[in-house]
Amino acid sequence: MIQRNVNRVVLIGAGSVGSSYAFALLNQSITEELVIIDLNENKAMGDAMDLNHGKVFAPNPTKTWYGNFDDCKDAAIVCICAGANQKPGETRLDLVEKNLKIFKSLVDQVMASGFDGMFLVATNPVDILTYATWKYSGLPTERVIGSGTILDSGRFRFLLGEYFDVSPANVHAHIIGEHGDTELPVWSQADIGGVPVTELIERNSAYQMKDLDELFVNVRDAAYHIIEKKGATYYGIAMGLARITKAILNNENSILTVSTYLDGQYEEENVYIGVPAIVNRNGIREVIELTLNEHEQKQFKHSAKVLKDVLAPHFKE
Repeated sequence: MIQRNVNRVVLIGAGSVGSSYAFALLNQSITEELVIIDLNENKAMGDAMDLNHGKVFAPNPTKTWYGNFDDCKDAAIVCICAGANQKPGETRLDLVEKNLKIFKSLVDQVMASGFDGMFLVATNPVDILTYATWKYSGLPTERVIGSGTILDSGRFRFLLGEYFDVSPANVHAHIIGEHGDTELPVWSQADIGGVPVTELIERNSAYQMKDLDELFVNVRDAAYHIIEKKGATYYGIAMGLARITKAILNNENSILTVSTYLDGQYEEENVYIGVPAIVNRNGIREVIELTLNEHEQKQFKHSAKVLKDVLAPHFKE
């Protein structure tokens, strides 16, 4: 088990997602130390100054500064938010070539510092880049985690809560698979306060499966709509990253839908993909295997194949 006297998070990439993540960390006092690294040093310096000026209003002060890769040595978590952004009309998979090159350089510099903590990857396509981070770093798979479908699952729970008029905190439902166009809703395991969604539909004619199918499409395509309206998505994913960070640093053993390595689970292997997993101070303690129906199994297999096909030209076995 990794032991750290101080909880230090190093953020690489102070763009919209990274700076929103930093803001969430300070507002919730999740970490004791926060280091911001960016190619644009002035941006990193400005963010550190701006955040420090609001520290008196935070629950607890977080030591915050702009730094360099040497600061990664004693970090518990290095969170990578750097890379090319998804533009209007682009899919997440369109970003592969650009971001693989960026990640090789970043991960090499982090590891050269003597870093022995955990990577948390947010940059898209997140499943591909989490796999790449694992390969480039040489760290154990459980210590390399992607944000995966944590945001998709959050969107799913929010919209289901609206539809059934209940708090999203009482909605238990997962989006799994690629964080992208082939992701899938696990309707067979979704419940509202312990009552299966399928049962609620049978009980009440006001609820229709066609409405829920449309609801999922809105979940899957949410990023495209937000990018069209405001240019990028960053608040939701930043809060999801903060949640993962909190689960790690507090050794919570929380179940979160993240991008993790499969080694036989769900009858898949050698792929990072979004599934529920138990997250603690050591990273991924265990993958939770949901009981999928036949249709969901086929969808998940297709999603994994899409990711493997993208990986194959870049990572030969």
